[in-house]
Amino acid sequence: METEDVTVREQLFHDRVRETIICVLLFICLYILSHFILTHFKKNAEFVTDDIEDATVNKIALWLCTFTLSVAVCAVLLLPISILSNEVLLTFPHSYYMQWLNGSLIRGLWNLVFLFSNLSLVFLMPFAYFFTESEGFAGSKKGIMARVYETAVMLLLLSLLVLGIVWVASALIHHNTARESLYDLWEYYLPHLYSGISLFGVLLLLLCTPFGLSRMFSVTGSLLVKPRLLENLEETMNCTAFEEASLSRKLKSNTSCWISANIETINNELLSVQSKRIALELRKRASPWQRNLGYPVAMLLLLALTAVSVLMVCFHVLELLFDESAMPRGMEDPHLGLASFSMFGSLGAAVQVVIILYLMVSSVVGFYSSPLFTGLLPRAQDTTLTQIIGNCVSLLILSSALPVFSRTLGITRFDLLGDFGRYNWLGSFHIVFLYNMLFAGLTSACLINTVTWALQRELIRAFGLHRLPLTVSRSTIPLKLLLANGLSKIH
Repeated sequence: METEDVTVREQLFHDRVRETIICVLLFICLYILSHFILTHFKKNAEFVTDDIEDATVNKIALWLCTFTLSVAVCAVLLLPISILSNEVLLTFPHSYYMQWLNGSLIRGLWNLVFLFSNLSLVFLMPFAYFFTESEGFAGSKKGIMARVYETAVMLLLLSLLVLGIVWVASALIHHNTARESLYDLWEYYLPHLYSGISLFGVLLLLLCTPFGLSRMFSVTGSLLVKPRLLENLEETMNCTAFEEASLSRKLKSNTSCWISANIETINNELLSVQSKRIALELRKRASPWQRNLGYPVAMLLLLALTAVSVLMVCFHVLELLFDESAMPRGMEDPHLGLASFSMFGSLGAAVQVVIILYLMVSSVVGFYSSPLFTGLLPRAQDTTLTQIIGNCVSLLILSSALPVFSRTLGITRFDLLGDFGRYNWLGSFHIVFLYNMLFAGLTSACLINTVTWALQRELIRAFGLHRLPLTVSRSTIPLKLLLANGLSKIH
């Protein structure tokens, strides 16, 4: 009997060591990837200053940002890894080489991401910001430790402020008296705080994702070569070259006679023409397949992904009305390898993974395209450390809410593991139902508006109507007139 107990304990020990090694290796890979990303965007002048103390503080803050970004990337991969792991175990149920892939590993990964994401949001990122802004208390000895002391005091005051706000909000909502013990602080107020942060992230995804789905078409179109109907590329390039040469001669001749405003106007026109010429040269160097097939295929793929996402949400709305199991809930044991989380098997699971990643990319595009957050958009080798901290916090909020977002919309039937499924608002049918309806409505409206306006704009450019001296708007030229004009030109 003792031998069997020892064997069981040894097996549990080896399993725990194996899971720890796998999680550490995964995190190291994500940390290295995040380090390269932040190195590409950071402003090098802030890390090579003459003040060694400031440079050291900035490096420490950058390390914390790298840790936070790696946690955000891991949060994005939670659902894809879980869904694909289940399908792998279904395909190879008795494989010796897949024994390391089990429910305990996936559950531990979810718990670690939840812990580190809240640690980064509540402690690491505020510490990094206050640390870079601190100078030490007045009258104290200057140095790194003086900044650490000031940052610790600021964090303590901020924590008291946040806990006070949560205490007041809980008392107003639940009409309870103040809870004083540390047990109530850990078991009552912190879950409310985590639930509020997750609700904010899910609402932010609700606003950013539909807008990002509509922006994906224009962003993808700017990266590809667009086909032009009835366009002579050589003639357009010659006209652009003549226009550029004319502006250059006008700028060089009698520069002293021009006032500064005119010179600035000509410079702007010259830059616009040069960028147009570069775009035309890229189109000329592109192969016929890229010019005529790449753009339509990419647009059709984006349209298909968006349509599938909306259809899945609409189907989930019907499920909510007739099936209680469609409600998002938490679970302790994922039970991997028993059944597929999609009615279409492995193919459906692969589609779920693609849709989840597509929604995350769309939410990021929508976030940086919104007027409120355009200033956070990172620029290569020109992003300040404060902007990096803001970007890491924003991406972490979006990514940590992605599992709850995907399960609430019914993109997957994989229930939330660990503390992700303990949010208070997940059990409310009215909140979940209204959330699904808002997402489907906003996405459909943004998609219809983007497709119709993009179609009219491309037809205007294709048939040469953009060269008219008058401003062409949607109300000026109806779609039927554009189609009739195009057919007459073809004939």
